[in-house]
Amino acid sequence: MKKYIALAAALIAAPFALQSIAGEKKEAKSQTIVEIAAGNSDFSTLVAAVKAAGLAETLSGTGPFTVFAPTNAAFEKLPKGTVESLLKPEAKEKLTGILTYHVVSGNVLAKDVKPGKVKTVNGAELTIEVKDGVVTVDGAKVVTTDITGSNGVIHVIDSVVLPK
Repeated sequence: MKKYIALAAALIAAPFALQSIAGEKKEAKSQTIVEIAAGNSDFSTLVAAVKAAGLAETLSGTGPFTVFAPTNAAFEKLPKGTVESLLKPEAKEKLTGILTYHVVSGNVLAKDVKPGKVKTVNGAELTIEVKDGVVTVDGAKVVTTDITGSNGVIHVIDSVVLPK
């Protein structure tokens, strides 16, 4: 009976888990980074923002791209009303600048990450730090790495990073 309860609990929790299980990563390799994000409810705010900025087609292209992807919880850390105002058509340029600040050209896996500055797609530089085995990007902690898609890789971060 305990085995069935554990199995039921695992099945209920599975849809809410980030795509970090090896089997899921292999399956994700045939999907673009946008498709991976769209298939995970933890990225619904990010996906809405990517669509509002008109970046879905670009980020579904050949790439490769490395995306530091904030979760819904990361967006919730922003001041109240920020996300809603950024999703408005008149804020498209600002939203695009913020989202492209989360993207680096190339396919950078966790094992290849080095501390220092890295140029983002929007032209500004992110600061990557590694301390006591913890990687941060402009202060946002990397919580899941190497979600590999057909056109790049996603590293999940716990905060939205903003261009200076």
